[in-house]
Amino acid sequence: MTDDYCFACGAKNPIGLHLTFDFDGETIVTRKTLPKEFQGYEGTAHGGILSTMLDETMCKFISAKFNERAVTGRLEVRYKFPTPVEQELKISAWQESQRRNIITMRASVETADGTVTAEATAKFAVVALS
Repeated sequence: MTDDYCFACGAKNPIGLHLTFDFDGETIVTRKTLPKEFQGYEGTAHGGILSTMLDETMCKFISAKFNERAVTGRLEVRYKFPTPVEQELKISAWQESQRRNIITMRASVETADGTVTAEATAKFAVVALS
């Protein structure tokens, strides 16, 4: 269930984020230091990149916990504070609820000092493996 060319997690994508994940059964975490090439305003990570990392982390939770593939049906991101580039970020995701094949997830981006700079809520639809 991997795609080595995925922009967010693919090891073979030369311009990808190369995210790797740790799953403890309840929460999944990835850590990433974004280079300047991923900034919007000077010194600040681009919101689209943050959204991508939040979405990918939530989706990887479903893969890790249920061994299923899921697609994003709805994604809402709240940007609380500017997120710095060139500093380690912690992106975490956890399940909020499940109803049939729809899984509601939450995620956050956190700086080294514990400041939550962005939060996301999403609904994912579990899809059949083919």
